[in-house]
Amino acid sequence: MSRPLYGASLGQAVRRFFKKYTRFSGYASRSEYWWVALASFVLYMVVAIAGGLLFGVLASNSSNMQTTTGSGSASFEAEGGAAIALMVFGLISFAIWVALVVPYLALSWRRLHDAGLPGPMWFLGLIPGVGGLIVLILMLLPTNTERRNPQWEDRTGD
Repeated sequence: MSRPLYGASLGQAVRRFFKKYTRFSGYASRSEYWWVALASFVLYMVVAIAGGLLFGVLASNSSNMQTTTGSGSASFEAEGGAAIALMVFGLISFAIWVALVVPYLALSWRRLHDAGLPGPMWFLGLIPGVGGLIVLILMLLPTNTERRNPQWEDRTGD
């Protein structure tokens, strides 16, 4: 567990993701990172599609569904089941985000270490406009063992 797992499968990557959920030291291979990224994307898409479908069905059956336009902007008002569905799926999405934000940050930190970069470079992603692209490129970098720092080592030994 303390070494990166190169060539990890989806199941291995997800298990390691949750076992090392708060571990910022150590390294994570590209396969570990990208399998988890794919799994979390699919999870969010399933929730979004299910919520959108339920909201659409309930909203189309609502007799009080209103759309308004004024001052150059459009808005809508949902009532009853559609509003509840929107809130429930919003809360589910938020709960998933809360559950995954720290483990995903730790995984990203370890992935940057594996590429020979300090973990705090993840915060470049907060730069408006280009930050996400910068972090995406950094996550695509190959393993660079020559640039590893002894302080980044995972000393847990498991």
